[in-house]
Amino acid sequence: MTAHVKRWITALVALPLLVTIIVYGNQACFSLLIYLVVILALNEYFSIVLGPGKFTVRLLGFGQATIIYLSVCLGNFQLITAALSMAVIIGFLGFIWFAVRQAFDFSALAKLMLGVFYVAFGFSHLTLIRQMPEGVAWVFLILVLGFAGDTLAFYVGKTWGKRKLLPAVSPGKTVEGFLGLIVGSVLVVLAYRIIFLPALPMIHALIIGFIGSIIGQLGDLCESAIKRDAGVKDSGGSLPGHGGILDRIDCLLFIVPFVYYYRLLLLL
Repeated sequence: MTAHVKRWITALVALPLLVTIIVYGNQACFSLLIYLVVILALNEYFSIVLGPGKFTVRLLGFGQATIIYLSVCLGNFQLITAALSMAVIIGFLGFIWFAVRQAFDFSALAKLMLGVFYVAFGFSHLTLIRQMPEGVAWVFLILVLGFAGDTLAFYVGKTWGKRKLLPAVSPGKTVEGFLGLIVGSVLVVLAYRIIFLPALPMIHALIIGFIGSIIGQLGDLCESAIKRDAGVKDSGGSLPGHGGILDRIDCLLFIVPFVYYYRLLLLL
């Protein structure tokens, strides 16, 4: 079975479950889903940057991520600030503890902290978006922006791609694919706005589609750079045809906070 076929089979199996939880699940159910995605993606990140094993270090990271995620779910910005501060303190205390028992490895702490903020904090904003007015429609807007753009970039690049976008980071990405992503994302977001979010001003839909597509591609490239540095191709194999969880949500890790703060600061 080709990777292309596996890619579509995985999507056909996963999408109905995802749609069901987003549309019909209550906020607690949705938050639990996002938390599981965060932990699985974070575990893949740790496998990339820390290597196999190191269960205690991973457990520390999961604890930090849980604290941050719970604070975000409660939606209190003072609590979120406190949780982020505590995550930093806990990280350094863990670093000292491991140093006493083994040897100093500041790079491991830096990788640990980056992963917690990169994966857990950014993606957790999806729970805040769902709590907003018309939150379900906005969640789907983000998913459409991320996944449709990624799919369009894949097929445009595969069909017409000739010039490499950033070969040192991601050899498979092309300039043509990137342009296809931008144009396709804008058109898809505008169409989605007409059908599901008519109250969203057209100019804002255009901006979200345009900037969101670029930011999403940067998120993809950043994850590719992390894998490139570690010498791995995929973050995991949990999603046949797509790689790992982190491979699938890498663009969303940047798109989610962008859309959340854009809406919070400019639309509410």
